[in-house]
Amino acid sequence: MRTAVELIAAKRDGMRLEDVEIRWLIAEFAEDRLPAYQMAALAMAIYYNGLDDRETRTWTDAMLRSGRVLDLSALGSGRVDKHSTGGVGDKISLPLAPAAAACGVIVPMVAGRGLGHTGGTIDKLEAIPGYRASLDVETFTRIVAEHGFCIMGQTEDIAPADKRLYALRDVTATVESIPLITASIMGKKLAEGIEGLVLDVKVGPGAFMKTRERARELAERMVAVGREMDKRVVAFLTRMDAPLGRMVGNACEVQESLDVLGGGGPPDVVELVEVLGGAMVELARGVSFDEGRARIRAALADGSALARFRGAIAAQGGDLDALPQPTGETVVTAPRAGHVNMIDGHEVGLTAMSLGAGRRTRDDVIDPVVGIRIDAAVGSRVAAGAPLATILHGHAGPPPAAAIERLRAAFGLGDTRSLETPLILERIG
Repeated sequence: MRTAVELIAAKRDGMRLEDVEIRWLIAEFAEDRLPAYQMAALAMAIYYNGLDDRETRTWTDAMLRSGRVLDLSALGSGRVDKHSTGGVGDKISLPLAPAAAACGVIVPMVAGRGLGHTGGTIDKLEAIPGYRASLDVETFTRIVAEHGFCIMGQTEDIAPADKRLYALRDVTATVESIPLITASIMGKKLAEGIEGLVLDVKVGPGAFMKTRERARELAERMVAVGREMDKRVVAFLTRMDAPLGRMVGNACEVQESLDVLGGGGPPDVVELVEVLGGAMVELARGVSFDEGRARIRAALADGSALARFRGAIAAQGGDLDALPQPTGETVVTAPRAGHVNMIDGHEVGLTAMSLGAGRRTRDDVIDPVVGIRIDAAVGSRVAAGAPLATILHGHAGPPPAAAIERLRAAFGLGDTRSLETPLILERIG
């Protein structure tokens, strides 16, 4: 077999790597026998020359098998999860998992924390007093069996090679490689012991994938890899130019999720829960997508989804009735009259992060109370001085003037109303 240097050179020159070579590279890297500088060089070679479909599948499988692969077959059939590529205000997993569970889907969800302008599912849940994200597999399995779903934090023994490689990609400008993104997402998700997966690939200024073409390429690659590994996978391209829902933060997004589970909530969040949930029911229960969506809608309306959520959160020690509340509010007003034609989700996310709702580095401590409420949605007309957004104060008190102005500048006002694009752009698979 070729040496590490020869394999790096081969990929640098656009040649393909054999299955056994990829598995050896990942195993050596996971065991700290392949130096980080060599893996960094290989990642850059892949960034420029890519991986073909077979290489991507093998790389994914090697990532998956670098650690523990959960065996949840005792829970029965219909094990389906959802993954989002991340966006501002993306609290969808919180109402989605219990809604799907109420429709007979088994949802074992392993979620992450946020870094940068997008929040993490676990950060939001940890705003609930008493909630435990770190569970052993036995407890995780028991909660799924009892409540139909459980959301826990990532563990050290699931896809450990991916954790090491992602940290390396983050500091070597190779995060954007579609084959490596595919292997990272699918390796972690398929290690959960699921049979099906619904992917929410965000598109737009507030998303990781800025263009529809790049998002489609990623979605198609992930669907193909999943199917090659005998999993039922579908993907949706969804718009992420403005924040999802009205709330951006942690405790406030939990409250908004409760609103959705109670039969209310913002229309865009409800639509996404229905669409992604409908596909989860379709994959798990073998019904049509339309029937699956109707079942999700019914679970939100009749209270069964909310009951599932409360039960699972309580099983993890959480007290939803003790959600922390803001210490005050600062209203951000419109500088002039006009139509809200855009809200820069990226800037809103960065503003929230700067106030303590997110992390600049992995060691930063989040303030669960800090948040932003969007008061003027895209498409609405505002008068000069009318509220655009409200900053919810955390433990640090009122925001600095720079944060207020940054948030104000995130709203694009025009004299005429622009046409809105659909939330759901297309389905793949």
